[in-house]
Amino acid sequence: MKNTHIFNFRTIMLFACVLLLTNCQDYLNVVPDGVPTLENAFSNRTNAERFFYGCYNYLPNAASEMNYPGNIGGDDIWWDPDRGGGYSRQPGANIAQGLQNTSEPEQNFWEGRRGGRNMWIGIRDCNIFLENIDNVPDVQPWERIRWKAEVKFLKAYFHFFLMQLYGPIPIMDKNIEVSASPDEVKVYREPVDDVVEYIVRTLNEATKDLPLGVEEMTTEYGRATQAITTAVKAKVLVWAASPLFNGSFTPYQNFKDKRGVQLISNDNSPAAIQARWQRAAVAVKNAIDTCHRAGHFLFEFQRGLDTGFEVSDTVLMKLTIRGAVCERPSSNNGEIIFPCTNSNSGYQNLCTPIGFYSSYAGTSEVSATMKMAETFYTHNGIPIDEDPYWDYENRYELLKNEPQIIVTEDGEEVINWHKYYIGENETTAKLHFYREPRFYANLGFDRSIYELLSDLNDIVIRNRSGDTHGLRYQDCHIPTGYYIKKMVSFRIPRPGSSNNPVPYRFSIPIIRLADLYLLYAEALNETKENPNPNDSDDNNVYYWIDLVRARAGLNGVLQSWEFSNNPSKPTTKEGMREIIKRERLIELALEGQRTFDLRRWCDAEKYFNEPVRGWDYQGVKLEEYYLTTVYFNNRRFMYKDYLTPLRTEAITVNSNLVQNPGW
Repeated sequence: MKNTHIFNFRTIMLFACVLLLTNCQDYLNVVPDGVPTLENAFSNRTNAERFFYGCYNYLPNAASEMNYPGNIGGDDIWWDPDRGGGYSRQPGANIAQGLQNTSEPEQNFWEGRRGGRNMWIGIRDCNIFLENIDNVPDVQPWERIRWKAEVKFLKAYFHFFLMQLYGPIPIMDKNIEVSASPDEVKVYREPVDDVVEYIVRTLNEATKDLPLGVEEMTTEYGRATQAITTAVKAKVLVWAASPLFNGSFTPYQNFKDKRGVQLISNDNSPAAIQARWQRAAVAVKNAIDTCHRAGHFLFEFQRGLDTGFEVSDTVLMKLTIRGAVCERPSSNNGEIIFPCTNSNSGYQNLCTPIGFYSSYAGTSEVSATMKMAETFYTHNGIPIDEDPYWDYENRYELLKNEPQIIVTEDGEEVINWHKYYIGENETTAKLHFYREPRFYANLGFDRSIYELLSDLNDIVIRNRSGDTHGLRYQDCHIPTGYYIKKMVSFRIPRPGSSNNPVPYRFSIPIIRLADLYLLYAEALNETKENPNPNDSDDNNVYYWIDLVRARAGLNGVLQSWEFSNNPSKPTTKEGMREIIKRERLIELALEGQRTFDLRRWCDAEKYFNEPVRGWDYQGVKLEEYYLTTVYFNNRRFMYKDYLTPLRTEAITVNSNLVQNPGW
């Protein structure tokens, strides 16, 4: 153990020996019982492999509804505060209610407290692996090279995840020696730009020694590939170019440490910001090209695949949109690039409608906010308040889904545009009529049709009090009226078919191909004076966003906005910036991306301080249920909330750390 290194922000040299013994316990899960030593961990290939996979265990869990920063805690997902078990005191719920603090920060990934995993221990273990793997005698040279590359990726990603939450962080490329002086143990936070360069450099080192894509799905899915590393690199550089870190966010322009080092750039000159976006654009395009070579593609559900019967075009579109997230990666679904391999069964159950299965009747209480229902486009592919042909002012009024008689040259024609969206002859809000396919694929609402492969036509969601899927008792109700259909696989069993069904496990995407397409449209738009429809496909802002829209059954941006009250909007840089943002908020809705995007854009103050609204779940009659109800209106998101605070004790122990602005 003489050469063992440690790293812990709560330590000073006085406790080095104690911490050395404590840290040994962290390896009990990667070495044989009773022999918790590093010498044994790297004594042979079997033990080294266990340590290697242990490094993956520190990846943040995107399937955790309350502990992952992209899930509950923003403004898109709400929970039932009446649910037992202290659910409203969970980390995500506290953040959503504006209760973040410095005495015991929620989702503390700096120290591994309040729902967070200690990323620094993960980084430490990566460094230990890299320092020792060359000493293992029976590892094949090619395997050693690949393992090292994967662990370098993990180390880079852990730094990136911390950067997204905290901004400037220490760079821990090597662990601190046990013999380090007290001053050497007290590390400083480094400027964001330096952190970015370190992450990019480490990702570049990893990429060259990794396979292009997953070579064996059953045994290697989720392991690092060139597709994953280039996609993460693209995201890192987009964050560096975005307003939160590019020097344009005023509150951080004088953010310095005790050395006087500027921790977030204050160079907000147009040339500097332009250069950042140009670099990001190159990285995103490289990631897209790499992912294409690795076999990644936008998912489309194949008619008749695994169903044994045909489905309508409308249902096919809904299955395509949901399947991009909830279909397992395979030769049929190549959209997910970087998956979360943690089980999502618990999260999926929380999103499954009440009453589908008796054993889960009281747990299905995570919902989308009404704000999200209003975010999706109309059937014309534009925002509901920009479509003059859509009744925005009266959107909360009621309307019955009846067949319509259209008079044509050949005579009358009876049609029902909503046949596969809303139960026939059922009444619901106008808000739910004539919306884009992603609205119906992502959300389950009162009197909507909920498609499952086991039952494609006759599951109608009934959310009013006393209904099958509505309020049963105080601890069992859907709070806002909108089920998150996107996070429930359409391959779960037919409701009532089992009292204890096994959810169809799928991997929530951390990065998928549509995400990269929209990032590229964003980066390209920021590098131009105005977007140009005559640009080549590779350099055309519209081309990349329109690929995503086409998969969702919508026309391109320019054609769609011809229907709007502002048809020139997509012809300007500012207008396209707004459109691209809205497209990301729709396409990636409810899958853990929104909160990160709103923070990097510095738009969270605009969105998060709005009231949380939904329908009145206690209503029995139509006029009682369809009352817009405010469920929470006291959040005060301020500039300080863009970065997660450090715990006060951590700053007390290490006096070289400075707190984030405003805290």
